[in-house]
Amino acid sequence: MKKFLVLAILMAFSGLNAKDDILHISLDKALNSPKAKEVLDPKIKLSFGSGTKANIIKAGLQSNKKTNSFNKTDEEACIWALLSALKTFQNRAIQEGGTKVVNLTGYYKKQHFNSKTEFQCGAGALMAGVTLRGDIAK
Repeated sequence: MKKFLVLAILMAFSGLNAKDDILHISLDKALNSPKAKEVLDPKIKLSFGSGTKANIIKAGLQSNKKTNSFNKTDEEACIWALLSALKTFQNRAIQEGGTKVVNLTGYYKKQHFNSKTEFQCGAGALMAGVTLRGDIAK
């Protein structure tokens, strides 16, 4: 009986890990959320999508953030992971003397995602993650 119970528990948890969805979520929704207003620094501007030719002072940076998705919708967890990644970029901009983060693109599981309106997020059963690449500029 104990072996059956252990086997059932292992099967249940292995089934949880099987979910690995790639979501595309509205940047407007994320950046206009109450949480974004709490977390992000309005003095450090954010520019999504490649092609910005600003005065770049540090290029090719990356931030990979994950969050526990327990008791959250995939979208809520993804927004939180995005905000964490953006906050990391903003802190780096301040450290480098920059005033903006530009050319922000997705790079989840090394898959490029270039959009000015959406961000890319990986949502599993237990975790959600966002990977961004970007540049610091003045």
